Amino acid sequence: MHSPQFTAEPSSNDTVERDFTAVDVPGLRLSASGADRAPVMFDVIIAGCGPTGAMLAAELRLHDVRVLVLEKESEPVSFVRIVGLHIRSIELMAMRGLLDRLLERGRRRPAGGFFAAITKPAPEGLDSAHAYLLGIPQPVIVHLLEEHAIELGAQVRRGCAVADFEQDDEGVTVELADGEQLRSRYLVGCDGGRSTVRRLLGVGFPGEPSRTETLMGEMEVGVPQEEIAAKVTEVRETSKIFSLGPFGEGLYRVVVPVAGVSEAAVSKDGAEPPTLEDFKQQLRAIAGTDFGVHSPRWLSRFGDATRLAERYRVGRVLLAGDAAHIHPPTGGQGLNLGVQDAFNLGWKLAAQIRGWAPETLLDTYQAERHPVAEDVLDNTRAQMELLSTEPGPQAVRRLLTELMDFDEVNRHLIEKITAIGIRYDFGTGPDLLGRRLRDIDVKQGHLYGLLHRGRGLLLDRTERLTVGGWSDRVDYLADPTAVLDVPCVLLRPDGHVAWIGDDQQDLDDHLSRWFGKPGN
Repeated sequence: MHSPQFTAEPSSNDTVERDFTAVDVPGLRLSASGADRAPVMFDVIIAGCGPTGAMLAAELRLHDVRVLVLEKESEPVSFVRIVGLHIRSIELMAMRGLLDRLLERGRRRPAGGFFAAITKPAPEGLDSAHAYLLGIPQPVIVHLLEEHAIELGAQVRRGCAVADFEQDDEGVTVELADGEQLRSRYLVGCDGGRSTVRRLLGVGFPGEPSRTETLMGEMEVGVPQEEIAAKVTEVRETSKIFSLGPFGEGLYRVVVPVAGVSEAAVSKDGAEPPTLEDFKQQLRAIAGTDFGVHSPRWLSRFGDATRLAERYRVGRVLLAGDAAHIHPPTGGQGLNLGVQDAFNLGWKLAAQIRGWAPETLLDTYQAERHPVAEDVLDNTRAQMELLSTEPGPQAVRRLLTELMDFDEVNRHLIEKITAIGIRYDFGTGPDLLGRRLRDIDVKQGHLYGLLHRGRGLLLDRTERLTVGGWSDRVDYLADPTAVLDVPCVLLRPDGHVAWIGDDQQDLDDHLSRWFGKPGN
């Protein structure tokens, strides 16, 4: 790349960060001399304005970080695909004051039957004030999150694709497809499973290519609903993936497995869109009829490719969402996993830029989220096996169906799929340490209502402690009536419990661990 020449925009924040060291790391490409570097225009450039990129932009703006989001598509997608927000993602939306907007546009559904489509109800008493699934069109989620980020001051540029970049010890120079060059302190690739940022970074993406593929779309049908229902019941006796049901406005949602995997799908992990004739052929093959399908609204295919980036960070470039991990959609975890990546990364990257991050804080992004993605990949692999029509997997499916009648088994699987069972490794301590805290009642209403600004929070039931010199980044609530069975908790901005206790010195040590040195 050539060295860019342009004028920096005025900064609204006095950023200080010295985290980067130019070491010999695979994928780390350094530009030439400091004299050739252009002034920094942004603190963070995000490639991709899907749910992950938009969520990350909003999280960064809560801390006055200068953010530019680049989206290669000129217009938002026109088709409507319904996705499900799981419990943990719903909680995150509540933490940032977004949940009411989403509830207006979505439909609550029971939080059960997720694992390999085994129809068991959710166990009673799940540890959340939001123990439901929220079905909502994906374009609505993207629009609301992008709108939220823009309201907070993020810039979004559509029709702009990242073509190349170089990083040095002060920042990253990003080159767009039209040749324009931009400069930022950090670059985050949220640009999907075929991520340009990941490819240019040279980060490995090991895993398995698609072995099976499934067609999914919305279209009209030409036979009565009674005939469809009878045939679907018959087919699902042997194929749990298959479904065909009314979706509203005269449309039907069609999901049909394919016999074998097309060469195009294997080479691009399901990137080639199918045709209506592909649907008709597969419907006839599996159901003996094509149901007279016609007038599709949208058509797509997905495979069971399963891949995980070897690293989430190389120098000043990071990966999040599908750019870091892809897996089959079984259990509906993909969008949720990406949004939760953004929530984990946002405050840490902001802390690095604002100059108060402890030395290893940004490293905890990979340390915490990479194992979570590994677990999601494993449980989707298991679910795909259980959806197989082979006798062995079907026998295991019948056995697991019996085991899920035990509350402990059902609860464990639901907590895994909905991400409320995650516990980050913060060292030894009570079971609550490292877990997220549910939306408990406090004297000011609900706990999550106090987390809208993306800051830490000390909830003090003893009324004896203080956040002292950390008050510029940690809020304080003294409330002896809070519904907790421990004296005090320190919450990170992502709602995970960073400390439990009642000793001021011990608290100060943990404030330093997560929020850096105290201010003046």
